[in-house]
Amino acid sequence: MTGTDSLLSSLKKEGIEILGPVTPEYAKVLTYDAMKFIAELSRNFTPRIKELLALREKRQKEIDEGKMPDFLPETKHIREAEWTVAPLPEDLLDRRVEITGPTDRKMIINALNSGANVYMADFEDANSPTWHNMVQGQINLIDAVKRTITYTSPEGKFYQLNEKIATLMVRPRGIHLPEKHVKVDGETVPGCLFDFGLFFFHNANTLIQQGTGPYFYLPKLQSHLEARLWNDVFVFSEKYLGIPVGTIKATVLIEHILAAFEMDEILYELKEHSAGLNCGRWDYIFSIIKVFRKHPTFIFPDRAQVTMTRHCMKSYVELLIKTCHRRNVHAMGGMAAQIPRKDDPTANEEALNKVREDKLREVKQGHDGTWVAHPGLVPIAKAVFDEYMKTANQIHVKREDVHVTAEDLLKVPSGTITEEGIRININVGLKYLESWLRSNGCVAINYLMEDTATAEICRTQLWQWVHHNAKTDKGIPITKELFRSLMKEELEKIKAEIGEDRFTQSKFELAAQIFDDLITNPEFKEFLTLEAYKYLD
Repeated sequence: MTGTDSLLSSLKKEGIEILGPVTPEYAKVLTYDAMKFIAELSRNFTPRIKELLALREKRQKEIDEGKMPDFLPETKHIREAEWTVAPLPEDLLDRRVEITGPTDRKMIINALNSGANVYMADFEDANSPTWHNMVQGQINLIDAVKRTITYTSPEGKFYQLNEKIATLMVRPRGIHLPEKHVKVDGETVPGCLFDFGLFFFHNANTLIQQGTGPYFYLPKLQSHLEARLWNDVFVFSEKYLGIPVGTIKATVLIEHILAAFEMDEILYELKEHSAGLNCGRWDYIFSIIKVFRKHPTFIFPDRAQVTMTRHCMKSYVELLIKTCHRRNVHAMGGMAAQIPRKDDPTANEEALNKVREDKLREVKQGHDGTWVAHPGLVPIAKAVFDEYMKTANQIHVKREDVHVTAEDLLKVPSGTITEEGIRININVGLKYLESWLRSNGCVAINYLMEDTATAEICRTQLWQWVHHNAKTDKGIPITKELFRSLMKEELEKIKAEIGEDRFTQSKFELAAQIFDDLITNPEFKEFLTLEAYKYLD
């Protein structure tokens, strides 16, 4: 019996099954002790996760029937009381530029070396959750934390960490996504517990010894009850490893319209573990369309027209900043997805000017930091924040001038739907999904670094337009037939762009099949990743 066989046999006796391949390298992270910890997390918290997912369904049904969201009357006392979150560790005080990206070796090294204050290693939207990506990503992060990580490119270029690197944060998957390759007592383990648990178990003590700590980003939360779940996971995990409660720090992405009504409550639930909130702008737009999908009054225009200056988006941002600063914690800005261009200096300067304008808006509104997707944008974002934010953060800017109502958050942006907007959604959605099916979840499309949130907006808008008989600015009804006709044309364009041989070897046929079902199905599918996950190894 090999060492791997012995490990799997020992785990099976503990009720733990690993259904994916376990190479000798994978066995270094899928250890007996680590998997026992995952099993304890799963046994303690999977039932709670199921309850919370059922609550999501119940709330959605109420909204479908006309019950609009509002600030919760039962938690008014929390919103009105004066309290603050626990003090932050020193290496999370200045977060003016954060870079995000997947957990492959080259990306990790480049991001940590980029000059950004923080690197968010992403197991979620910038990642395709194949078994290899999830396990190899954990191995890569263990090496990064130990500072032993290196990478040699096919061309022979050698990469290693600089002496000074960014502070590491990790984003696990949302509570809705399973890890189909691991079962405990016959139950599939939630992906969030697998991602969080493996990183925490292997790296928490090393990080603490280095003067930093286990820091996380929490995606897709919809309520303070989901924040309470995460707080309980953190307390359980800290006690399990025997480290002080409150050592873990987590920033919550407010990327769901329902969470926007519970920002105070989310911070309150995570009080001793909170590192603030972040504006997950693209997922936020996706969530508004998704949540009000049954309501024809919520038809959105082309996504290019839904900018951060629109009333609903500006209100959401300013409420987030006011809420965080009142509670003495960071309010992080959104993503600049532009990729610097070497082929066209004029287009490059236009793109970089958009980044500067976006970051200038954020710093002037009161954000304490911002996100970029490419190392080339770090100096640009940093220059803007350095000029206008002379302190480590601007938590002292309390924004008491801000007064946001439910109506402000729910104001639908006006605008038009164009054939070009429909085509862009089809083209970008197909390109992203095809890449994701090939195990790449961070994709350069039209000189933008796209992740799952972009594809979600694309397909959600198309579903909304098709199922609510929307019309283009030319008066053309947007029907299933029109969608399918335009998708056929866009596929032909893609084939011409990449060549027939590459197209034949690609997964565009499967991507188109999934995309068509997501958009033409009368029942809206909550997450495209849930629908497409069954096609991943």
